[in-house]
Amino acid sequence: MEEELINLQTNASSLIISTDDAEELEKIREDFLGKDGSLTDAIKRIGKLPQESRPEIGKLANEIKNTIEDLISHKLKSKKINTGPAKRSKKIDVTMPGQALPLGHLHLITQGIEEITNIFEHIGFTRVRYPEVEWDWYAFTALNFPENHPARDDWETFFVKEEPHPKNGQMVLTPHTSSGQIREMEKGELPIKMLNVAKCYRRQSDVSHVPMFHQFEGLVVGENISITHLKGVLDYFFKSYLGEKRKFRIRPYHFQFTEPSFEIDVSCGVCNGRGCKLCKAGWLELGGAGMVHPNVLKNGGIDTKKYTGFAFGWGVERVLMMKEDLALEDLRILYSNDLRFLEQF
Repeated sequence: MEEELINLQTNASSLIISTDDAEELEKIREDFLGKDGSLTDAIKRIGKLPQESRPEIGKLANEIKNTIEDLISHKLKSKKINTGPAKRSKKIDVTMPGQALPLGHLHLITQGIEEITNIFEHIGFTRVRYPEVEWDWYAFTALNFPENHPARDDWETFFVKEEPHPKNGQMVLTPHTSSGQIREMEKGELPIKMLNVAKCYRRQSDVSHVPMFHQFEGLVVGENISITHLKGVLDYFFKSYLGEKRKFRIRPYHFQFTEPSFEIDVSCGVCNGRGCKLCKAGWLELGGAGMVHPNVLKNGGIDTKKYTGFAFGWGVERVLMMKEDLALEDLRILYSNDLRFLEQF
């Protein structure tokens, strides 16, 4: 009977909300709450229920009855309600245009991905996409991660409860787009100039991290590729996306899959380099970059005596936060579904 009562409430509420006519409201009242009304009939049958369920069902029925009465009363007091003959004198101009339906638009992150993709396509990068549910081999082992590396801890990576692959190991939610490097190399098509954009998953959440985020990964492999080429690509991207005035820097770092490795920082667009809760000291770290480690090239089937390459991987949301005049102090607002924020873009 509980389901029957809830359905009665749903039906009554829908009818009340959809009408602006006083006579129809009174008819709805009679149909549900009158002497022979459907809700009244249901209340009469409560006495036939088992003793232990009567109190709970009776309480629910009374709540639904009060809700229907309140909805009708509120609607009758509304200024939009049509009462008496006045409603019949209302004229409709059939030549007037109808009210336009609200139109949505692409989410801010999707806009960011499209712009980033467009920038790299202008210098010859090809957009690719690889699995979000990945094997350990592609996510870690082939990328030169040792067995005891902290990134393989279950406090860092989401492991999928599935039988391990006999060759590729455990199944994971891909923690970075770098797994796409090996898959791209396995195609055996050289030179490589790829841009992989995908969702990634890590157990992190604060003003500049979320458990699910988007990364874009660049990989270039060919003959005589050097750090000079990497620096040129970085310079082109930041000037195209963030503007000529913004500064960026590369600083030595360590990543398992690149050697030498660098972290990329950009002058904070929220505080203009003064220091804030987001950047702390005027610079915001966007992600990593470096020359592809020879072991990674070997695992991808590349001849390291002939070919070299560079790679970079950054969070779409992080780069988006640094967009000129956007001033996003907390990355999590992008996923808040707050229309007051989203409708601005």
